Amino acid sequence: MLHLQPRGGLFSYSFSSCSCKLNNLLVIMASSKHLVHTSLKSSFIVALKPVLNSITPSAPSRLIHTHGHALIFSAFASKPVSPARQASRLSYRAHRVPPPVSLEDGPEAKSSRLNLLNQKLKEAGIDSVSCAPGQYSGLHCPMCKGGDNNVRSLSLYIDHKGDTALWTCFRGKCGWRGSAQALGDTKLTKEDMKKSLKSIKKYRQLDEQSLRLEPLSSELLAYLSQRMISGETLRRNGVMQHKAYNQIVIAFPYWRNREIVSCKYRDINKSKRFWQESDTERILYGLDDITGASDIIIVEGEMDKLAMEEAGFRNCVSVPNGAPASVSKKELPPEDQDTKYQFLWNCKEFFEKASRIILATDGDSPGQALAEELARRLGRERCWRVKWPKKINGHCKDANEVLMYLGPDELREVIENAELYPIKGLFNFRDYFDEIDSYYHQTVAFDLGVSTGWRGLNELYNVVPGELTVVTGVPNSGKSEWIDALLCNLNRSVGWKFILCSMENKVREHARKLLEKHIRKPFFNVRYGNDAERMSVEEFERGKEWLSDTFSLIRCENDSLPNIDWVLKLAKAAVLRHGVNGLVIDPYNELDHQRSPSQTETEYVSQMLTKIKRFAQHHSCHVWFVAHPRQLHHWVGGPPNLYDISGSAHFINKCDNGIVIHRNRDPEAGPLDLVQVCVRKVRNKVIGTVGDAFLSYSRLTGEFVDIDESPKQQKKS
Repeated sequence: MLHLQPRGGLFSYSFSSCSCKLNNLLVIMASSKHLVHTSLKSSFIVALKPVLNSITPSAPSRLIHTHGHALIFSAFASKPVSPARQASRLSYRAHRVPPPVSLEDGPEAKSSRLNLLNQKLKEAGIDSVSCAPGQYSGLHCPMCKGGDNNVRSLSLYIDHKGDTALWTCFRGKCGWRGSAQALGDTKLTKEDMKKSLKSIKKYRQLDEQSLRLEPLSSELLAYLSQRMISGETLRRNGVMQHKAYNQIVIAFPYWRNREIVSCKYRDINKSKRFWQESDTERILYGLDDITGASDIIIVEGEMDKLAMEEAGFRNCVSVPNGAPASVSKKELPPEDQDTKYQFLWNCKEFFEKASRIILATDGDSPGQALAEELARRLGRERCWRVKWPKKINGHCKDANEVLMYLGPDELREVIENAELYPIKGLFNFRDYFDEIDSYYHQTVAFDLGVSTGWRGLNELYNVVPGELTVVTGVPNSGKSEWIDALLCNLNRSVGWKFILCSMENKVREHARKLLEKHIRKPFFNVRYGNDAERMSVEEFERGKEWLSDTFSLIRCENDSLPNIDWVLKLAKAAVLRHGVNGLVIDPYNELDHQRSPSQTETEYVSQMLTKIKRFAQHHSCHVWFVAHPRQLHHWVGGPPNLYDISGSAHFINKCDNGIVIHRNRDPEAGPLDLVQVCVRKVRNKVIGTVGDAFLSYSRLTGEFVDIDESPKQQKKS
C-alpha cells in the first residue's frame, strides 16, 4: 500500500508489506503530477528500479521528491509506525492514480534514454540518429573514414532498451572500438578520445565578407603582371587583396565546391611572408579545378598554380604548407597521424580518378623532398616528375620562373616532357644510356675484360670486374696455385689488388707461393730448389712490400668457421678501404654452412651464390670461388665436370664463368707438368668462349707458362 504524507512542502512516499505490486508502485510514482518533465520521470524510474527490485516486503524504504525535482532515495528501513500515524497517512489515499502500465519499455522513457545515448555517440563522432535499437548498423568510421574505398566499416549495435551502444571498425588499419551508456560514461581510450575530438573538430565558416576581401588594387595587379599572371586568370581563381599589418597583401582563397575553406596571404615585399587563416581545414589550392581529372599537376606555391594556367593547364593544384627540409626517414604514418600532409588526406577523393600525377615542385632540395613525400602517399606508380630548364644564370626553380624567363610555350613543353617518377628497382634503358654509351665507345677500362697473361686463354677467358668465376678440379690438381698465378699476372699487367679468404693455406705458406711467382725465384734452395738461385734478402724485402701493397687477408682468429656473410662484410670493407679489385674464396667447404632445417642444400647454395654475385656487381669486384667436386667413385683420370661440384648444380647455373683445372698424372699422356685449363662456361661472349688451354707448371717457382702445342703434338714430335 502506498502512503503519502506532506512535510513542509515535501511529499513522503513509503510502502510496506501490504504495498501493491512493484510495477504498479512505479506507475504511481512516475505519474505523480509532481514529476512534471518526461525526462525526469524517465530518469526517476531508471534510477529507482534496480533498487526497488532488491527490496523485500519486510524492508520498507522511502523516496522523497521536492518541487525542485531533486530526487533523494533512502535505502534504510523506516522506523516502526504507530497505528495512529498509519491512520493519518491513510487519509491521503484519495489521491487519484492513473491506470497501471508497464514503464520498463515505455515509449517516453526509451526515447529519453535513446536521446541521451545518441548525444554521447555524436560527441564520439558517430552519427547514430538513423540507427534503430536492437540491431546492428553499418556506418562510416569517423577515425579512418572508410579508407580509400569509403566503405561503411563501423559496426554499431544499440541494445533494444536504448541504454548501451557498442561499436567496432573492421578495417584492419583502424580497428577503433568503444562503448557508451545513456546514463554512464563512454568507454574510450585516451588515444581514441583524441581521435574522436579531432574527427568532430569544427572549422570556421568563411566567406569574402567575413575575411574582408577586396578586389585587387592597381599596385597588386601590376606586381602580378610582372610575374606574367593575367587579370583573367586572377579573376577566375578568385585572387583578391586584404589589409593586414598596415599594408595591402595578396589573398589566395582556397575553394572547395565553390565555398571558401581557407585563405592564404602573401605580401609583396622581398621577405615574401606567408600566413593562413587559423581554425580552417587544410586543403590544396585550386581544388575545384581537378574535379574528375585523370591528369593532375601538383606545384609548390599559389603563384606556380596560376603560372600553369597561363600555360594552358587548369588541372593544377598547389600544396598549402610549402616543402620540408628533407625526406623523412621514418615509415609512412597512418592517415589520422599524418599531420603535416593532412591536406592530402582531406582531398583524397579528388585523386581517385587520377591515373597520372605530375609533380612539378621546386627544383631545390626541399622541393625534391616534397616530391618524394607526395609520391610516397599518392603512389609512385602513377607519378611523373619534371626537369626545369636552364635560364641565363642557372636553372629555373619553379613554374613561375619558367613562365617569366622563358614564356608559356616553354612551360607547356616542360609539362609535356615530364618523366616517369623513379621507383626503386624499376628502371628504363634510358636510365643507363650513359653507361651503354661508354660501353660502346670503350671509354671505361676493363669493359672487355683483362687478359689473364696467358696467350692460350686470351680467346677463352678474360677477367671482367663484377663477375663470378667458379673454379673446380680434383684434389691436388693445382686450383689454388693457378689462381695465385693469375692474380700475380693481373697485378703485373694492370695493378689490381686482391683480398684473400684462403682457409686451407697457412699465411706463411701462402706468402711463399706468391713471392716465388712474383720474384720468379725459389723461396728456399733445399729439396725442390735444387741448385737454383734463391731469392736474395733484398728481393725478399721488396717482395714483402709488394705483398703488403697488393693483398689483404680474411682470417678467422678462433676455431670457428666463417660464414659467407662475414666474409662479404670484410671484403666490402677492403674494397672501400684499400680499393681491391678481386676476392678469392678458397675453398667452399672451409666456410660455415649452417642452414635452417627447412632449407635444402640446393636452396642454401642458390642463396649464397646470389649474395656473392650481388657483392661482385655492386662493388665491381671480380670473385673467384673454389669448390671441390664430390667424391668420384669411377674416376678414370680425366677432368671432372662443373656438374660434379659437391652441393648443387647452382654452382654452374649461377656463375658467370666456370673453369676446371686439371693436371696430367699419366706419363703416357704427356709431361707431368702439363696443366689443362678447361673453360666450361662463359656467360658473356664478349670476353670468351668454351674451350681448353694448356699450360706448363714450374715446380721450382710455381709459375704457369704457355704451351704452344697440344700434348699429342708434343708426343708425336
